[in-house]
Amino acid sequence: MLRSILGVVLGYLVIGVLVFGTLTGLYLAIGADKAFEPGTYDVSMLWIVASTALGLLAAVVGGFVCAKISRSQRAAFALVAVVIVLGVLGAASQGMVAKPDPGLRTGDVPNMDAMMKAETPAWVAWSNPVIGTLGVLIGARLGKRRRS
Repeated sequence: MLRSILGVVLGYLVIGVLVFGTLTGLYLAIGADKAFEPGTYDVSMLWIVASTALGLLAAVVGGFVCAKISRSQRAAFALVAVVIVLGVLGAASQGMVAKPDPGLRTGDVPNMDAMMKAETPAWVAWSNPVIGTLGVLIGARLGKRRRS
């Protein structure tokens, strides 16, 4: 039981750390002009595609870690449940919380400002739990396969 809980917690932490780290790296690599549409804080299609791929990769690694630590298929399903619940709550809250108008984007934008002011389409937020679920299941399957 303790292994399962530890697997779920560490799997989710791995996902969070990888998402934050890789998205920070992506932003630093491509810059504000490619991360956002011209003059706005609306994220670009390049950002959406790249961040989706990085999110999927993070979920695969998180699922793999969960499977390796827990040695349990149930723990992987518990991690999926966590990803779905937190993803749906995040997507739902995006529409409920009124963000102040970020104004026009001019010049370089520091990473923290970009995170706070970014305008992501609602469909992207709603797709994250699905992508996370797929990634965790793939990673858990890979973790199980290597153990056998």
